[in-house]
Amino acid sequence: MDIEKFSLRNGGGFVAKLHVVAAPPDGGSSQTYEENTDIPLGQEKTVDLGSLKIPEGSRVKLKAFVVWGNDNVAQQAFVYRKGTNKTAKYSITGTTLDNQLGLIGVQ
Repeated sequence: MDIEKFSLRNGGGFVAKLHVVAAPPDGGSSQTYEENTDIPLGQEKTVDLGSLKIPEGSRVKLKAFVVWGNDNVAQQAFVYRKGTNKTAKYSITGTTLDNQLGLIGVQ
């Protein structure tokens, strides 16, 4: 499924950041693209993948970077396409060392 944005809602007892793991469309190694704005408890952050300079056509996964804790990478992969106006929305809950990342839906 093609998407243009990721959204992460923080329902956990920690500060999170939204990162993206992207595999380039022409093959090669995956790279992590960092959006380093803090997402405190109860808040949500949406990022346009184009703003992170991710190549169009890349296979992308959301990575929840947990400050002072265990990071969590989504199981679902999407393809980044400009102009789709689709956002994959996720929520992270739990604690720094025991957290769960779940896909809410794509809108």
